[in-house]
Amino acid sequence: MTGKTLRRMDLSEAIYREVGLSRNDASQLVESVLDHMSDALVQGEQVKISSFGTFSVRDKAARVGRNPKTGEEVPINPRRVLTFRPSHLMKDRVADGNKT
Repeated sequence: MTGKTLRRMDLSEAIYREVGLSRNDASQLVESVLDHMSDALVQGEQVKISSFGTFSVRDKAARVGRNPKTGEEVPINPRRVLTFRPSHLMKDRVADGNKT
């Protein structure tokens, strides 16, 4: 594992190099896509990207948790959580990358 993190700037730089948009236009495109995805998720919609995966929001119910140190019961409030489910193609691609 290389420890490298893919950032917004890396995505816009790739668009600049591969598509030929200006750096500013590529950056705006990345921001626009991420804004659309975020807005859809906030509204409770799923975001499906073919051959990549599905982002969705789950509502988790309130429950009683336990402090592992003291054993004290602690109420956990209901909340919304973001989940990602990779496609089978993405799973296979990542698994093949581990074989090298």
